[in-house]
Amino acid sequence: MGSKHTVPATPARRRASLTALFDHFFFVYAGLAAVWLAWLIFTESFQFGWFGILFFVVFWVILAYLVLPRLHRILTTVYVPNYFIGRTRTSDGLLGDPINIAVLGSEDQLHAAMKRAGWIQADQLTLRSSWRIVLATLTRRSYDEAPVSPLFLFGNMQNFAYQQEVSGNPAKRHHVRFWRTPDDWLLPGGARVDWLAAGTFDRAVGLSLFTLQITHKIDADTDIERDHVVQTVLTSDPDITVETLIDFSTGYHSRNGGGDTIRTDGSLPILDLRGITGVADD
Repeated sequence: MGSKHTVPATPARRRASLTALFDHFFFVYAGLAAVWLAWLIFTESFQFGWFGILFFVVFWVILAYLVLPRLHRILTTVYVPNYFIGRTRTSDGLLGDPINIAVLGSEDQLHAAMKRAGWIQADQLTLRSSWRIVLATLTRRSYDEAPVSPLFLFGNMQNFAYQQEVSGNPAKRHHVRFWRTPDDWLLPGGARVDWLAAGTFDRAVGLSLFTLQITHKIDADTDIERDHVVQTVLTSDPDITVETLIDFSTGYHSRNGGGDTIRTDGSLPILDLRGITGVADD
């Protein structure tokens, strides 16, 4: 008769489990300590009157726009892949909005299609345009060409972006960013496209969950915005067609660089604009 043989846990496995336990403990401890420190600074600041409030504002600016972004850049170089995974990246290195539209056609054809569909090209992000959108948001005045924050794909910022403001409120808008794909680059699966895009809907202005910076908050269901972009372009010109890659990426629930919840079914529509006439080719 064969005898039963049990394999005891090895010391290496026990050490690995113990290390993981300590890692989790100190991760949670550090998070709670950071929250406690922030609360302590917040409450103690008001002991000094207006000077304390000024100190708190300066502390927030340094934390949100210098310390946390630099920390994220360091960490994301370690754990965020440097190849195409269907997600953009923020300037801080965090995973951004999902890539949910692809395009075939020249740049002139793309501009023509978007403008015919009622979209307005966003201004470049400059000090002047940034200040203008701050004033427009505070006063609730329309700014149809308001700039969008930079997101990166293939190591490059978006080539341009288009948007549709909602009810003259710059805090709410449809918008979509476009990136030209590198030469001879293919989608996973082998399809060739000229442009990739990320379409999302800004629903409000708030603070980023990860950096505490002032930013637009997007609607969680990015598929609704994807379908809105595609439908407006299709109805603007009968020569435009679309083919959808079902389950191009795994449907997921996640968060973007601002900490907003996002969800998608993973399908990727490919708009074919090559039938558009009356514009110059690249």
